[in-house]
Amino acid sequence: MPSLSQIHFSPEEGLRQLQETSNEFVDLFAHGSLVVEYYKPNQVDKQQPHERDEVYVVTSGSGLFNYDGTQTAFKSGDLLVVPAGVEHRFEEFTDDFATWVLFYGPAGGEATKT
Repeated sequence: MPSLSQIHFSPEEGLRQLQETSNEFVDLFAHGSLVVEYYKPNQVDKQQPHERDEVYVVTSGSGLFNYDGTQTAFKSGDLLVVPAGVEHRFEEFTDDFATWVLFYGPAGGEATKT
């Protein structure tokens, strides 16, 4: 069974681990198909579409989220869902912007119901 330190994560822990690397994201947890990262881009979000479905839970900041060419405002506490392969990025975000990223499912994304 995992210990408490392996099941409890805070934004502060994500930021602390980010300070120890030159990356804009850090992997914090993985189990089965789930991978949890903490992401804090530096002025520009350079990410490309991912091959797995993902969920963002914004922990701080605000800005615009570009989802397949359409922009929507986001703020701390918002949840954003992106299917695999869809072009997306954070734009015009505040300096304190950071978010949890949860990747899940197989490459190509979960099957959609018809």
